[in-house]
Amino acid sequence: MTAAMMELQGVAALPDVSGALWLTDHGALVVADLHFEKGSAYAMRGVMLPPYDTAATLARLAAVVARHAPKAIIALGDSFHDRAGGARMGEADRAALGALQSGRDWIWISGNHDPEPPQGLGGVCMAQLTLGPLTLRHEPQAGAAPGEIAGHLHPCARVASRAGSLRRRCFASDGSRCVLPAFGAFAGGLNVRDAAFAPLFPNATPLAHVLGRGRVYPVPMSACLTD
Repeated sequence: MTAAMMELQGVAALPDVSGALWLTDHGALVVADLHFEKGSAYAMRGVMLPPYDTAATLARLAAVVARHAPKAIIALGDSFHDRAGGARMGEADRAALGALQSGRDWIWISGNHDPEPPQGLGGVCMAQLTLGPLTLRHEPQAGAAPGEIAGHLHPCARVASRAGSLRRRCFASDGSRCVLPAFGAFAGGLNVRDAAFAPLFPNATPLAHVLGRGRVYPVPMSACLTD
């Protein structure tokens, strides 16, 4: 699997085809918006989604961990779909999460869906984390924010293809900051041409690093299509 290495404030960062960001200099794997237990949250409201989203998300994360062998995993908030998501997580999924945490640091960044730290699920919880020139938080801040790595917006890009167009999850970055795609199996996405992204890249020509089947494709956000 191939991807174009990017730099964020001079720090090497690899946008993985899975949607995780690999910070090679820090041995840290960063994921955003896992939204564990979204299926069970919808089921409680009478909307019956397949109840396998947490297991599917953990399996995808395990594959990325096997590729990179990180020293630390940083989850950028909205790791659980709601405050009670951790309590609803089944024993098999708890065991899979524990296996991913074993032998490495695990950091939960607080999100708007999960502002409180998960109970009994390992790791440490922080409002945000600083790694050298990088600041990792859940929600990106409007205006220039050099070194910011965030999630929250679930960026997706619609790109032209021979068959018409494709809509894929993507990283949004101008080389100074990066907004990660949602990693969760059931997480939706917001088109990078949406007005919500404009305040984040006021003085640059950002790229959408679009997730393909086997690689990541850098595409100017200006060349992406609206929905």
